Amino acid sequence: MKKTSRPADIYLRFLQLAETLRGLPSLPSLDPLEEKILELVARTRQTEERLSVRDMMAKSELGSPAMLHSRLKSMREKGWIMLTDTEDTRRKQIELTQAALLHFDKLSKCLLQATEQIKAT
Repeated sequence: MKKTSRPADIYLRFLQLAETLRGLPSLPSLDPLEEKILELVARTRQTEERLSVRDMMAKSELGSPAMLHSRLKSMREKGWIMLTDTEDTRRKQIELTQAALLHFDKLSKCLLQATEQIKAT
């Protein structure tokens, strides 16, 4: 009897495939808050908006400015984000590094692979 696939099966397969990425040599892992910050930076990039350090500090739902500042510093040291100059040299723009973009490329491939595998069953 063939097992019927549900949309949730695709997501669960994706999680399984994405977990294998953690075992591959790449960027150092992030804590849960750093992952939220990374997702915010990535979504902002996707919509072609700008996100400065000051903008990030205003996101009170992510924590205190001091905690956010330390997480941004940690993420820079781990190679996930970089700060770039803007026309106002006092404001720094938060951007993904090339390595972070490659990580998202790998996650996208996992999602496509999960979709293909579930469709094939």
